[in-house]
Amino acid sequence: MLRISHVYKYFGDICVNDDISLEVQSGKILGLLGPNGAGKTTLMRMLSTVTTPDRGEIIFNNVPVNQKIVSKIGYMPEERGLYRKMTVVDQLLYFAELKGMSRSQAKENVKHWMNKLEIVSWADKKMEELSKGMAQKVQFISTILHKPEFLILDEPFSGFDPVNADLVKDLIIELKNEGATIIFSTHRMDNVEELCDQIAIIHQGKKKLDGEISEVRRSFRQNEFDITFNKDTNVPEIYNIQLSKKELIGKTHRIKLGENQDSKELMNWAFNTGNLIAFKEHIPSMHQIFVHQVT
Repeated sequence: MLRISHVYKYFGDICVNDDISLEVQSGKILGLLGPNGAGKTTLMRMLSTVTTPDRGEIIFNNVPVNQKIVSKIGYMPEERGLYRKMTVVDQLLYFAELKGMSRSQAKENVKHWMNKLEIVSWADKKMEELSKGMAQKVQFISTILHKPEFLILDEPFSGFDPVNADLVKDLIIELKNEGATIIFSTHRMDNVEELCDQIAIIHQGKKKLDGEISEVRRSFRQNEFDITFNKDTNVPEIYNIQLSKKELIGKTHRIKLGENQDSKELMNWAFNTGNLIAFKEHIPSMHQIFVHQVT
């Protein structure tokens, strides 16, 4: 388990991380969210031992996060840390050996991951010859090829087209299923909902909220329901319509119930129209929650 306890980080008089506390269970994925300048990257750099907290502590599996356990950590920064004049394969071998692998083990692991990420044909290309997406694949491989127990991914999907983004998502899930604890930051809320078990939102250096993603979303329920009819249907005036939108078949109304209104009565009315296709409670998306928390 990863435990971050009352962590502070200052740059001069500016407090970039202000009393941050988080816990991530082993084998889980935490989405670290926040607007630009919120302090996410600074926190990730402390998690990866690039820098250290001014106050507080970071513990992974009952051991302080420091240089002694760096071989168990994989850190993928948003800014690429790759050597432009080196070839892809030489670069990956170099990073593998830095993580303590023997030459033969490094060659085996590099070959395995280059095959998985479909870049074998680019092995002898220099980094400066690669597109942004291809370079991002190399950065991703360099982060995971030593099978770290703790993965820190800063905007891992940047530069990927949808096909390669899906490929990397599948690999992240595979690493999680093998027991890795993962933290990643992204501005793509669809990736958060698809991949994360937990989320934390940081704004202006402070933690705004954290928790299991399903519980966080349920906590923002507004007693709203989406009702889809197979044709135009008049909604009684007693119900407050938030929005209406055309579907491929029929039309959907989002209705917000008042304090004294019953969802069962709403469902009975909708069913009795004879036009009902779907009835479900509207749970706010992570996009809506994020915007609500930081504005």
